[in-house]
Amino acid sequence: MPDAAARTDEMILEVNNIEVIYNHVILVLKGVSLSVPKGGITALLGGNGAGKTTTLKAISNLLKSERGEVTKGSILYRGKRVQDLMPSDLVKTGVIQVMEGRHCFEHLTVEENLLTGAYTRGSSRGEIDADLNMVYDYFPRLKERRRSQAGYTSGGEQQMVAIGRALMSRPETILLDEPSMGLAPQLVEQIFNIVKSLNEKEGYTFLLAEQNTNVALRFAHYGYILESGRVVMDGPAAALRENPDVKEFYLGMSDEGRKSFRDVRSYRRRKRWLS
Repeated sequence: MPDAAARTDEMILEVNNIEVIYNHVILVLKGVSLSVPKGGITALLGGNGAGKTTTLKAISNLLKSERGEVTKGSILYRGKRVQDLMPSDLVKTGVIQVMEGRHCFEHLTVEENLLTGAYTRGSSRGEIDADLNMVYDYFPRLKERRRSQAGYTSGGEQQMVAIGRALMSRPETILLDEPSMGLAPQLVEQIFNIVKSLNEKEGYTFLLAEQNTNVALRFAHYGYILESGRVVMDGPAAALRENPDVKEFYLGMSDEGRKSFRDVRSYRRRKRWLS
């Protein structure tokens, strides 16, 4: 798979040195910068608590609901500052987030959930039906379950509903938060293969936050690794896969063979990356 930089020179999303504070006192992100090229898959990697979800919520303007705010830096989409927009207005510009944990409307059917994604569009019924069929082409399981209440579907099916609902808003860029969480390995592969197809065939740009570094770096073009609210490493996905620190600390591999995460001391990681 080619690097994103080889596919386009246009950086559609730029996060410039942002800081995020919760409750006016808790500093969570400390000077985070990243760029997302149009038509690429960019991975935001790191362990639990590294700041991945906060970064996505800063971009999609969802921090205020959790008493968080961007206090420094800027967020640009197509060169325009967007961090002061309402989340609904950001969706209209082409950016939508698929939240961690899927968040379906449990009492609605699968198809009703999907149709809520088109609520802001003002499109004709024919256009909406065409997009619905596109979603069903990528997620044939949802077509089989379209009359089922979403709350009675499996975790994998709910993740498909969440992505499909985002697609129904006709986005340009999708922020995907922890798509592998709680899913069996076979389903994880299926979800990521669909993301790859949506990227290659439909041209969607993805920024995905993921703890499963191994699978993310196989499908992404470029990656950023966060630790304690800072970007500690970035580069083409192929290069990150071969980096000895990434192998040891995130892929569980070293020159001596596979290692347990419990055997890795965090101060060694900080010493290597932050020195």
